[in-house]
Amino acid sequence: MLKTARKLITGTPLMALPAVGAEAGTQTGITSVGPAMFLFTIAGALLLTLVFRSVANHLARFVTAKIGQYRIRSALARRSPDVLHDFIVPGAYGGLAKIDHAMLTAGGILCIQSKHFNGIVFGGEDEPQWTNVDGVNRRRFLNPLIQNEGRTRALRKVVPDVPVQNLVIFTGSVEFTSAPPKNVIHVRELESYVAKHVFGPSKIKDWQAVWLTVNSAVLRDAAARKDFAAQISFG
Repeated sequence: MLKTARKLITGTPLMALPAVGAEAGTQTGITSVGPAMFLFTIAGALLLTLVFRSVANHLARFVTAKIGQYRIRSALARRSPDVLHDFIVPGAYGGLAKIDHAMLTAGGILCIQSKHFNGIVFGGEDEPQWTNVDGVNRRRFLNPLIQNEGRTRALRKVVPDVPVQNLVIFTGSVEFTSAPPKNVIHVRELESYVAKHVFGPSKIKDWQAVWLTVNSAVLRDAAARKDFAAQISFG
């Protein structure tokens, strides 16, 4: 019995060794949680920063566009009572064309596309794409003159004997790196542009009949909007 008791006592420390190993393993696991949580926190903070920046950029563009639309509509209303906004007409070569603004002047019609940007804009008259740099954000967009030319031709098809001018108006705190083409202006220049703009000689005598023709060509039903949305999606 004494020998057996000695063996049990002697073996006790050996039985405790796995427990010590378990404690060591537990400490290693707890220690590894610290760096993992730190990295997770950093990743979460970076993600939130990116999300916040994206939301802020979208919000800024939305506000810029709303203010810009208001400024353009107000400026157009001061120059002419005959103005149309955001309307659809049959396209010049089929399909539909959506025009931002059109205004009847003393010598013809201005077909206007509006662009709402902050920062710097640069691009040539014949370049397919222009560039906008706003702080750290840089994006490319279709040359608005080329884009609006199809809409201008759609209006010319409605009133083929009437001069129709392609005009692009920018709003926002936008600056150009070089002088833009003569038919690309900032909204603050609109009133002086209209006052100085001369289409040239015209044989039109009844301008109100011209404007009635344009109005009658406008597609105002919901189906036209739906068809235009499908056309854009398909394109």
